[in-house]
Amino acid sequence: MENVRVRFAPSPTGGLHLGGVRTVLYNYLFARRHNGQFILRIEDTDQNRYVPGAEQYILDCLTWCGLQPDESPAVGGPYAPYRQSERKALYADYARQLVEAGYAYYAFDTPEELEEMRNRFRSEENPSPQYDSRIRMLMNNSLAKPDETQKWLEAGKPYVIRIRMPENETVHFTDMIRGEVHFNTGQSDDKVLLKADGMPTYHLAVVVDDYLMKITHAFRGEEWLPSAPAHILLWRYLGWADQMPQWAHLPLILKPDGHGKLSKRDGDALGFPVFAMNWTDPKSGETTAGFRERGFLPEAFLNLLAMLGWNAGTEQEIFSLDELIEQFSLERVHKGGAKFDFEKAKWFNQEWIRKSSTDRLLPLILPYFEQAGIQADPERLGTVVPLIKDRCTLLPDFVEQGAFFFRTPEQVDAESIKAKWSTDKQAFFQQWADELPEKADAASLEQSFKEKAAAANLKAGELMLPLRVMLVGGKFGPGVFAIAEIIGMAETRKRINHILTALA
Repeated sequence: MENVRVRFAPSPTGGLHLGGVRTVLYNYLFARRHNGQFILRIEDTDQNRYVPGAEQYILDCLTWCGLQPDESPAVGGPYAPYRQSERKALYADYARQLVEAGYAYYAFDTPEELEEMRNRFRSEENPSPQYDSRIRMLMNNSLAKPDETQKWLEAGKPYVIRIRMPENETVHFTDMIRGEVHFNTGQSDDKVLLKADGMPTYHLAVVVDDYLMKITHAFRGEEWLPSAPAHILLWRYLGWADQMPQWAHLPLILKPDGHGKLSKRDGDALGFPVFAMNWTDPKSGETTAGFRERGFLPEAFLNLLAMLGWNAGTEQEIFSLDELIEQFSLERVHKGGAKFDFEKAKWFNQEWIRKSSTDRLLPLILPYFEQAGIQADPERLGTVVPLIKDRCTLLPDFVEQGAFFFRTPEQVDAESIKAKWSTDKQAFFQQWADELPEKADAASLEQSFKEKAAAANLKAGELMLPLRVMLVGGKFGPGVFAIAEIIGMAETRKRINHILTALA
C-alpha cells in the first residue's frame, strides 16, 4: 500500500467522547498496520465554540490511551502548523479561487435576513429551509446581485463565501466500509466555506488540509455522510480529485437500548462515563466523569472500543494493542451501529486486571488508597495485589477488597457469626489466638488451626467463616490464613480478641 497517512482532527470544544477515541484508535491501527503515519490536527476554526484547555485535554487523553501521533501541534512535523487557526491565511486564497472559477460565491446576507428566509419558506413539507439552489437567487449574494457585489466589497460589507452546489447532479464515491455511495446535490445546501471573520468552516479547511498534508485515508463518523457531496465537489473544483483520500464512515456508537447515538446525557442518566478522562468545563465548573477516573485500564478501554464496531472474525475478544494492529482491517468494520454495554465494558476491564502484572497495577492502585485515607505500604500492597485482583472489576475495587490488610475493619458483620456461635468456639478462638507465635506463614497457621480444632472436637470448616469475619469484617477476601500471615500475628490476635469481647 502507498505511504499511508491518516489523521484525527477534533475540535477543542470539550471532553473527548468515547466515539472520538474509537476514531483515533481505528486511524492508529490502520496506520501502524500499514507502516504509515498518524497525524493529530486541531480544527479550531470555530472560535465561538473554542474552550480553553480542551486541546491539552485531547493530548492528555491520547497519551493515557497510548495512541501517540507521529505529527501534531505538540511534536510538530513536516506539514506544520497543525492548528487550523494558525493556518488561517491559507484558506482565503482557496476560497477566492473557487469564486473566480464560478464554484463559489460571496453572500452578504445578515443574520436577520437569513432568519427571515427560514421563516418565509418554512412549511410542513420543508420545516428547515436551506440556503440552496432553489433559494440562492432570492438572497443578497454575488450570483443574484452581481451589479451590487463590487460596491458591497469596496464598502467593506461583511460576507461569507458559499459553495455553489449543482442543482441536480449525482455525486458518488466508494466508501471503504459501505461500498458505493450516491448523493443527489439537489438535496444539499450551499455550505459556508469562509466565514465573515476570515476563518474557514470545517468543509473548506478539511479538504485543504487533507490535501496539503497528503492524507491518504480519512476515517470519520457516519454523521458526516451528508457533508460528503460538498467535500467531493471541493476536491474536484480545486483540481485535486486524483489525490482525494479514500474515505471510511464509521458506524455510530449507540445508546444501550440501540435507539440513537450515545451522548453525555445518556451517561449521566444511566451512571456510566462517556468521556475518556474527567473533563471539567471551565465556564460552569461542572466535572464529567471519565473512564480513567472510574478505574479503567487504558488497555481495557481500547479493547472495548475496538470491539464496538469491529471483530476479528474469531471468538477472541481480548486483544492487546499489538494484537489489534496485527489483525485490524476495515473489511471487518460493521456498517451498522454498535450498542454500548457498560457491563460488558467492565468485563473487559476485569479481564485486563487479571492479565496485568503487579508492577503494572501497583502505581495505578496506590492513589485510590491515598484518596481513601489509607496508608498502604507499597511492599505489602505488592503482596496483596495477586491475592485480590481476580475479585476486582475497576481499580477502586482494590480498596474495597484490600483495605483490611492495612487497617482494622471499622465495621464487622458479627451477626453472621452469632447464629452458630457457642462457648466451645469462644474458648477455641481464645486459646488459638493466645498461642499464636510471633511470626508464622499461612501453611503453618492452617495446620495449627485444624489440629487445635480437632483436639477441641470442632469442625474446622465451621470455624473458617468466623475467623474470616474477625480478620476481614465480612464474608469476602482471599485465603484467610494468607490474610493472617500478611497482617501479622499481633494484628491477627488483636482482631480476634476484639470480636471475642463483643461476642462474649
